[in-house]
Amino acid sequence: MKTYFRTLLLGGPYRWIFPLLLITVALSIIFQTLSFGSLAPILKVVFTPNQNLESITLKDAPNFNVSITYFKELFSWAKAYLTSGTDKVQTLKVICIALIFSVFLSNVFAFISKYIMAFVKARSITKLRVMAYNKINDLHLAYFSNEKRGDIISRLTNDMYEVETTIIPSAYVLIKEPLSIIFMFIVLFTMSFKLTVFTLLLLPISGLFIAEITRRLRKKAKKGQLFLGKILSMVDETLYGMKIIKSFNAQSIFNKKFLKENLIYQRTILSIDYKKELASPVSQFLGTSVVAIILYYGGSLVLQGKELAPEDFFLFIVFFSMVISPIKAITTNLSVIQRGIIAASRVFEIIDSSTKIVDKVGAKKMESFQQSIEFKNVSFAYQNESVLQNIELTIRKGDSIALVGPSGGGKSTLADLIPRFYDIQTGEIMIDGENIKNYTFSSLREQMGIVSQESILFNDTIYNNIAFGKPNATQEEIENAAKIANAHQFILEQEQGYQTEIGDRGSKLSGGQRQRISIARAILKNPPILILDEATSALDTESEKLVQEALENLMKNRTSIVIAHRLSTIKNATKIIVIKDGTIQETGNHYELIEQNGVYAQLYKLQM
Repeated sequence: MKTYFRTLLLGGPYRWIFPLLLITVALSIIFQTLSFGSLAPILKVVFTPNQNLESITLKDAPNFNVSITYFKELFSWAKAYLTSGTDKVQTLKVICIALIFSVFLSNVFAFISKYIMAFVKARSITKLRVMAYNKINDLHLAYFSNEKRGDIISRLTNDMYEVETTIIPSAYVLIKEPLSIIFMFIVLFTMSFKLTVFTLLLLPISGLFIAEITRRLRKKAKKGQLFLGKILSMVDETLYGMKIIKSFNAQSIFNKKFLKENLIYQRTILSIDYKKELASPVSQFLGTSVVAIILYYGGSLVLQGKELAPEDFFLFIVFFSMVISPIKAITTNLSVIQRGIIAASRVFEIIDSSTKIVDKVGAKKMESFQQSIEFKNVSFAYQNESVLQNIELTIRKGDSIALVGPSGGGKSTLADLIPRFYDIQTGEIMIDGENIKNYTFSSLREQMGIVSQESILFNDTIYNNIAFGKPNATQEEIENAAKIANAHQFILEQEQGYQTEIGDRGSKLSGGQRQRISIARAILKNPPILILDEATSALDTESEKLVQEALENLMKNRTSIVIAHRLSTIKNATKIIVIKDGTIQETGNHYELIEQNGVYAQLYKLQM
């Protein structure tokens, strides 16, 4: 239940919400009870036509004190007062008006209490969703390597929907119904202490059955949310790899896998629904059985002239049935919210995930890049897998450094360490003689522009994608960046120019066009340090030429770290670093490395 209350607390502050909710719920219950309480006076007036009405005044009300006897006397006085008078028809009219007035007030306060809960629900869900989304943006990249994207989406959609439709609405039930039960039992005790104690001995029987159903539901609910996450992961992979699936005629394979996952989910959901639906009829049957036993026992007392008058016994049964309904509502909700609690716990797993890479206490702002980037005995590993060992490297301002070598050697990882996408295990990375951990994230990354192999664009206009790193950029600045990136001409040829929507991940553009927009985005940011991660490897010859020209324009007067497999594109680099098996094997310019006839020379010969 810790997860349950944690979710509800998101709707705070409760300094005014919770007291107001309790007051409105209590008033709704009180007026509802009064409306039903008027049934006994009506029965007495209607079914005792020959009996003279009592003459009772307000002065005859019992003196207040906190005891069951007082409430019992008050109940008797209220019934007598309502039925007092000389004209039974007039008395009946007064009672009916009081009944209508009580029902009206009961519903008014019920509406106010539900309005308050609607506010709490909207506030809680919004806050929970924003917290989860913000946490995703704060988490380190290694987190997403270990988690399936579809499962994360499932937590932010389906799990969030479960929380919204189960936990928050059930809170109203778990506040209102216990209050109803308490209030009803107070009334029942005032009517007949003996009969009420008898009913309390019978009620725990139904509670044992419902508790067992609820326990089994919790286990199944967790499995259900897990299987749903797998289904969404598969949908995400299918949409992402649709071209490959079709090219290999693998539709039937994926269809079978999807059917298999759905059948597993179907069995789990059926099991959950069977148990959930079982809770209601079980509680109804047990409740009816309890009422039948009370009817027999209480009826015997009435027939013997003990405890209650006939009209009061009828009212006792009405009030007891009002106790059964809240108990049934509570048991039904306890079974329903199990899925919501599991869903909320899955969302909180994201929120509670450790952000391993954080700003150091007292971290300062990096104002500019002036001198050099240094790797001092740097080693790095993904979990237990060593990737880089004892890297010693100096990159001076204005240098163009190329990282080359076999795939899997650690080139991209080395570049990712500079903006602190990952943190190193040993050694230091220094910028201008200062450890990068002493700088804030935002100021460190402000000095860098990154163009990756995969052009990461957003489902927005060309203009907004270029202005992504500088939202306040002018139209002229956007166009100048596009011109330097060799993108201006093809943008003008689009239907709406710079305001053209490019679709999901830029799907309406070619690979070369997407890459040139990515470069324009980096140019507009105008960073002193550039990281180019195989920015031309996925392009055709014509697109590569245009993109390469754009990259050369981008790299002018900047410090560049270029990761490349096509060695012809980095022949003019100031320094080429050959990385193999996580270590630096060779260092030098193109001609020096060719003369060494080592790893670089072999790679170059193979490509040529």
